[in-house]
Amino acid sequence: MRAAVFDTYVPTQQGGIMHFDIVVPAGTAFELVSSWGANYLVSKGQEGQPLTSKECSFCHIEEASLAMEEAFKRQGYYIIEMEGCNLLKD
Repeated sequence: MRAAVFDTYVPTQQGGIMHFDIVVPAGTAFELVSSWGANYLVSKGQEGQPLTSKECSFCHIEEASLAMEEAFKRQGYYIIEMEGCNLLKD
C-alpha cells in the first residue's frame, strides 16, 4: 500500500516546535490530514494550535509499513514523532 507523508511543524503553546509526520493512505484529502493532525495535537495537550498547509505540507510517497497499515485501518492515519512531541500536558 502506498502512503503519503506530510511533514509537519507546529508551534507549541510553550513556545517550542513540534515536528512530526502525518502518514496517510495515498490520495487522502488534505482536509482529513489536517483533521487527524488536529486530533493528534489535542492528544498532546496542544489543541488550538495552527495546522494549515503552512505547518503541514506534503513531502513524499512511500510504501506503508505493517504498523502504518494497521493504524490506517484503526484510525485512518499514522504519526511519526520526531522533535518536541513528548510535552507534558497541563
